[in-house]
Amino acid sequence: MKRFAGRRRLIWQLYPSYLLLILLVLLAVSWFVLSELRSFHYQQTSRDLRARAQLVKEQLSGQIGPSYQVWVSQLVERLGEQSATRITVILADGRVLADSEETPLQMDNHALRPEILAATVGGEGVSIRFSQTLGQTLMYVALPIYEQQQLVGSIRTAMPLSAIDRTFQAIFWKLLGGGALIALLAAPVCWWLSRRISRPLEEMTAAAQRFSRGELDIPLPASGSEETNRLAAAMNRMAVELSDRIAREVEQRGEMEAILGCMSEGIIAVDNDERVIRLNLAAAELFGLPCCQPGRPLQELIRQSELQRFIKRALSQQQPLEEELLLLGPQQRHLHVQATPLTGKEEERIGSLIVLHDLTRLRQLESVRRDFVANVSHELKTPITAIRGAVETLLDSEVSDPAGSRFLEIIFKQNERLNALVEDLLDLSRIEQGEISGSWEMQTVPLRPVLEQARIGCESLLSDRQIELKLFCGENLQARINPPLLEQAIINLLTNAIKYSDIGGRVVLEVAELEAQICIRVQDFGCGIAPEHLERLFERFYRVDQARSRNLGGTGLGLAIVKHVAQAHRGEVKVSSTLGKGSSFSILLPQPAGLAQNE
Repeated sequence: MKRFAGRRRLIWQLYPSYLLLILLVLLAVSWFVLSELRSFHYQQTSRDLRARAQLVKEQLSGQIGPSYQVWVSQLVERLGEQSATRITVILADGRVLADSEETPLQMDNHALRPEILAATVGGEGVSIRFSQTLGQTLMYVALPIYEQQQLVGSIRTAMPLSAIDRTFQAIFWKLLGGGALIALLAAPVCWWLSRRISRPLEEMTAAAQRFSRGELDIPLPASGSEETNRLAAAMNRMAVELSDRIAREVEQRGEMEAILGCMSEGIIAVDNDERVIRLNLAAAELFGLPCCQPGRPLQELIRQSELQRFIKRALSQQQPLEEELLLLGPQQRHLHVQATPLTGKEEERIGSLIVLHDLTRLRQLESVRRDFVANVSHELKTPITAIRGAVETLLDSEVSDPAGSRFLEIIFKQNERLNALVEDLLDLSRIEQGEISGSWEMQTVPLRPVLEQARIGCESLLSDRQIELKLFCGENLQARINPPLLEQAIINLLTNAIKYSDIGGRVVLEVAELEAQICIRVQDFGCGIAPEHLERLFERFYRVDQARSRNLGGTGLGLAIVKHVAQAHRGEVKVSSTLGKGSSFSILLPQPAGLAQNE
């Protein structure tokens, strides 16, 4: 408002302008009329003086000379008094021979008077100037007098202009008074015209202010000129369209609020400066926020360093980001966090959208399940061991009944299988517990000795199936690992590769150093795996061929153990396979320096 405080309203710009324009027009017309009248009057006076000079010139024909001075003086005095004109007779040398109002002897030489010079040169001279003799402004007209083609003198007539000036001065004041009267009479008309122009604009301004306050139901009346009517109609159409758009926006905002409010996942939108744009009810309840004002810094609302670092990383990159975070506090929470870049209308980056999945209850159930599996496995070890001992005792003794011996062998075999299953469950439980708590001790050691130990652990199986195992690993290649844990994962992969290879086949165990990872790959050239099984291959108890897996003594937990071992090392496991050509399992571990930096 301060910017417009010094500006005048439109009516106070138009009204004085109209009055000033009228006054200027009146002054211009008055000046033009007076100038034309003055010019016309001067021309008329000049013609009258010329005619009078011509009449006097005719009467003085042949009478010009010093000898006729008395007669000429009496003549010009009588004619000048009768015509109210000053008449002067000047000789060729400039001496004044006679003058109707002054004594010639007291007058100066007139040879250099402008009208005399002009008459001598052009036959007629006209001049308006101030007379020092009479003390007033006169108009002079001079005609030359010739006798026998010889200039003998000049006749000059003059008339004062003071009367004309007084007349024109009176006319000027009358015109000025008339102009002022006309301006006074035109003032109401100017005010009416100004209001006629400014009132529609003021009404439109008031309507625009109403529109800005959201009062869109009061239309602007059409008044004034065609242009203002069109403008009013355009503003009314704008109000209708704006009302419709606002209604749609409110409806869409309500729908969005309802959707966000009903979502069980927490939603947080932040801008590039880490200020909160929006968060839904689930996110507010998750972090115990009673309310949230948009624009507040994230650090003031959510005091979780892990989440703050995640959001900072999400804002620094263009690709979506996904992690699982453990938030500390009075109640530990496991969150699966996804970040997606937010873009504006011009596809420019304006922030990130964070989706929070609360996995706390799921992790608690998984913990209960792991504890249950571990406890059950421990409890099963005792009866299994007892049954095994009893069966071995009976098998070692002489059993006369062949059928009973066969049943004892079946019991022993199933006991061995059940014992392997329990052992795998215990191993998997220990790996999961160590992976979650971070209790596995990691050290940077050479990889080749670990691989050699894994090969030794598979020697009997290699010998039974006559499989050739080729090992490729550099002597100085190191990784940050837990050796027994990694050895167990490699033994599981080698066992699978040996069991699913043809008799007399070969298996390759090799290590490659990639850009930021170390790849441990176990490759066989057996039957291979169909593509539809690859995604579920690392699930617990998932079997590609149920009958063959049981015959080979598999428990269905070996690859699940491999996956959890890779995750405990902050790595991952991958598989690729082609039916009839074999399979390749790879454990990808981070480089030692990169892992240390992450920790």
